[in-house]
Amino acid sequence: MIDSRLALMQLSDSFFPSGSFTLSHGLESLVQTHQIRTVQDVETFLHLLLHNKVGSSDLVALIHVYRASVANDFNEICRADAYLYAQTLIQTTREAQRRSGQALLMVARSTWQDPQLEALQNAIDAQQMVGLHPIVFAVVGRAVHLSESDTSLAFLHSFVTGVVGAAIRLGILGHLGAQVLLVRMAAEIEAIATQTPAPLEEMWSCTPAIDIAQMSHQRLSSRQFAT
Repeated sequence: MIDSRLALMQLSDSFFPSGSFTLSHGLESLVQTHQIRTVQDVETFLHLLLHNKVGSSDLVALIHVYRASVANDFNEICRADAYLYAQTLIQTTREAQRRSGQALLMVARSTWQDPQLEALQNAIDAQQMVGLHPIVFAVVGRAVHLSESDTSLAFLHSFVTGVVGAAIRLGILGHLGAQVLLVRMAAEIEAIATQTPAPLEEMWSCTPAIDIAQMSHQRLSSRQFAT
């Protein structure tokens, strides 16, 4: 068996074509309306998303699905997908999560052989689940023999690097400043990845200003990102 550390690096690398690079998570709207201007603003934006949305909802669902995947409990995987869908209130965000999840699943099924990956696609095709990105990511992490903590770290790392990459494309960060920011965020990412997860029923998110920015994104005169 190939060392799982290689799978960890592959899955968390921005080179991996999961579709998440098309998302700015509201950053593009906030930049165009001049609410985000500096590196510190980007760091605050990441802090809010990690603590008040990603860590409290997406990651909760991901860990629940990882454990259900280990137990081969497909009903629980579908239940977590439904809970996360209900928790994701913005339609464009739900659709972006669905597209990103489908892209990740397509690449994973082409790259690794695992019965649950095929079961995920069959359930999505039968409209038994949506297949949101964190749900698919959890099953892929288990399929490539990552531990629960490594799957969580890979998910958070890919999320943060995706936002940082968006900030570079939007002209807020340079490449050197981006690396400094990633180093500063490392301890925060690890703390969130290793926290005791809440029960699935207690997922929550509270990022009203960012939510409004995401809802306003479709009205921008020019757009580089899907959200």
